[in-house]
Amino acid sequence: MKISAILSTSVFAAGALAAASVAHAQSYEGKTIEYVIPFSESGGSAKWANFYAPKLAAALPGSPTIVVRYRPGAGSTEGANWFQGQQDEGDGLLLFGDSGSTKFPYLLGDPRVRYKYEEWQPVVASATGGVVYLPPDLGEKFDGDMDDLKDPFYLYGSQGATTLDLVPLLAFKMLGLQVDPVFGVEGRGDGRLMFERGEANIDYQTSSAYLANVQPLVDDGLAVPIFTWGSLDDNGVIVRDPTFPDMPTFKEVCEATEGCETSGVAWDAWKAFFVAGFANQKTIFLPQSASQEVYDAYVAAAKEVVSAEGFAEEAETTLGVYPQMTGAAAVEATRQATTISDEAKQYVLDWLMEDYGISIQ
Repeated sequence: MKISAILSTSVFAAGALAAASVAHAQSYEGKTIEYVIPFSESGGSAKWANFYAPKLAAALPGSPTIVVRYRPGAGSTEGANWFQGQQDEGDGLLLFGDSGSTKFPYLLGDPRVRYKYEEWQPVVASATGGVVYLPPDLGEKFDGDMDDLKDPFYLYGSQGATTLDLVPLLAFKMLGLQVDPVFGVEGRGDGRLMFERGEANIDYQTSSAYLANVQPLVDDGLAVPIFTWGSLDDNGVIVRDPTFPDMPTFKEVCEATEGCETSGVAWDAWKAFFVAGFANQKTIFLPQSASQEVYDAYVAAAKEVVSAEGFAEEAETTLGVYPQMTGAAAVEATRQATTISDEAKQYVLDWLMEDYGISIQ
């Protein structure tokens, strides 16, 4: 069931019947499954992967062992290129987890990208959010807009301008902030560590990493959250993040900040990448050669996991309150997250060249 597949009503029905019965036909008893993520073990993707790994292992027939492996490098493109080379691994013993940082270079036509999303098979797609925060001396000046916070010079630890950090970097520019990104960190967790050491004075973390690693800093008075990226409602409108309903969204802060507009090409470009990076921010894939039986076994396990009693409450603590899509829903979410308009793409390409001297050809 690859992204490019045409899914008819009859296919859905057949898939549902197969998923219901395949758990008894496919067994991974005594097997070890490698679940590879292209990031370091200190960031949000690691938290997400380690949340899902034991649950999928328990739900898969035969209760195999799932081991999370880390292959960081080049903002995740190195690991994704590696996974593309493993597309003949069809026995169900290899999983791969991406992030928005993996989708963005693909959307922008980065020449380093050799991976092909249309060939991968999505099993679970996870939406997420993100929180921007400041040190206490700056955070205390925040009153709903960034007008009093435009003078400081900001340092930001970044994986790269074409990774998921594109969303905060473009948002900072729209808000009129003077931000100098320090490129080259391997994961958002490394950016947080820079903040903790005083080497950066602005940061953002995805919701899972924020809840696990930044909330304690906030509780200790060492960080002040100022806004979230927000969430999408059923009509595609940005609303408050359900995990952080008391925090304003970037849209609210932009509307309140002089010079920041929530209409026009800059806003359209930001929103397009926000959707690609957060509405389906992380996805678990099987290689293209995995058989229908293998795929159905994983989808059946994933459905069992997300529908289990207590899952929503546990996921809220670790991942936040966001949709966890499986099977056909994950396929469609991934299709949307790997598609972008020509206008939005060109705006971002021009901005990357003008501000960072980055040419993507």
